[in-house]
Amino acid sequence: MKNDVLSATSPTFVLLIASLIKEYCNTENFLWLQQKAELINTTNDLLQTQLCFAAIPRKIEKKTLHLNADQQNKISYLLPGLFMEGWSFHRLCRLYILIQINAAEKGQYCKLIEGLFANAEMNERADLYAALPVFSFPEYWIKCCVEGIRSNMGIVLEAIMYNNPYPVKYLQEAAWNQMVLKAFFTEKDINRIVGLDERANSSLAKTLIDYAAERRAAKRSVNVQLWRLAGKFIDETNYEIIKNLFADADEKTRFAAALACYASDYKPARQLLNTAPEIEQKIKENKLSWVNISA
Repeated sequence: MKNDVLSATSPTFVLLIASLIKEYCNTENFLWLQQKAELINTTNDLLQTQLCFAAIPRKIEKKTLHLNADQQNKISYLLPGLFMEGWSFHRLCRLYILIQINAAEKGQYCKLIEGLFANAEMNERADLYAALPVFSFPEYWIKCCVEGIRSNMGIVLEAIMYNNPYPVKYLQEAAWNQMVLKAFFTEKDINRIVGLDERANSSLAKTLIDYAAERRAAKRSVNVQLWRLAGKFIDETNYEIIKNLFADADEKTRFAAALACYASDYKPARQLLNTAPEIEQKIKENKLSWVNISA
């Protein structure tokens, strides 16, 4: 974890972000941003940082970030799990400002970042949450991340949930489970949660299975990605639910049941999958997966 934090504030990372910014704005605006970055780095002044955040949409054109493979590979090397494709250019510029803040003195640094959160409008707040992976003293921001998960603002939730490696690294199980559950409840794109399979756990699986059972009993739809987190935890208490899914009229639901069984070590689940050899073969050949089942 420490290596990731160091790389986020290293000259290599700073230069990489600067090079991306130069591709998207003219020389005049880039010089303005650099001057602001230098001022903030030398003063660690909250007001100056707030003013810069607020001025970015006025000074710099609104664009969407599109990365080539080489650029994304460099970012992934320095900060695994961080995926900036589709970011707003304003978010990238704010991240550039954030990595300039001097972290030599923890109290001053954290007070400045907290001040930004306290006074941020919606887009600024989302950009701050998207930047969690580059903050110094990462454990300090766990409470802040948990508070963000409780938000009802979709843009904030997506900044935390989507392509953000911070939650998987630092959230404890209860907070992680809360985030994943909220992603399902608010119909977010589950595939964009970093570390989803890695952090699968029995408590989350039980809650999701109970939730799915209630929805199915009420004849309501269930996101098939839910069963992705249940596969490793199929046992005698929930096998009948999986068995019913396997016989469902909906093809995606049957495929999801098959993928869940494929991930299971529970003998009856494996035997159930064996009754559909053509589906099992597709899974083995990666022609059927949790990624393409949602397509």
